[in-house]
Amino acid sequence: MTFKYCTVLVFSLFHLSMSRAQEVMLPEVLDADKILFDGKLHRFLSVQEFGAHFQQADSTRLMMELEPCSYVFEYPDGSKDADDEYWYKDGSRFERSKEKLAVDEFRFTKDHFIHYDGLRLDSSTTLAELRKHFPNAVEAMGEIEVYGEGKLQLIIFREDDENLSDGHIRLFLKDGKLSFIHWWFPC
Repeated sequence: MTFKYCTVLVFSLFHLSMSRAQEVMLPEVLDADKILFDGKLHRFLSVQEFGAHFQQADSTRLMMELEPCSYVFEYPDGSKDADDEYWYKDGSRFERSKEKLAVDEFRFTKDHFIHYDGLRLDSSTTLAELRKHFPNAVEAMGEIEVYGEGKLQLIIFREDDENLSDGHIRLFLKDGKLSFIHWWFPC
């Protein structure tokens, strides 16, 4: 065998094993299209759907007052509507723009849960249960200090199979059980 052939062979094997390692080590995708909040609502919903399910928000805040670094409903040029709001309900936070809402952060309780691909995830869901369904994400789990919450366990999921999104979905656990889910996007 020539040196050139051996180098190509070694590089090809290294590349294959790296690709396989990346596939195994990447956290799983948590497909937002498969998530049903309270078994009924998708991540993106209308003001009417919110009202039919939750009646009304517990409180609201103009997003411009809070100045988040990214908005779900931001325009392509980076501009935002001055009347966009956060709507809060039972500890969860929704972003509202005109007649549309999006779940930003959703708190798990015995009454508030998600159905995901045949699974029910709620405040009684344990780390052991999550490990069965999302082994890579749980393996990469870390801890983070969350303002007002203390140290929480953090499991990160990809948003798409192709890794096109810069953002990800975060599941937080407190005392080994699900606490809340949050959509995170960098500034």
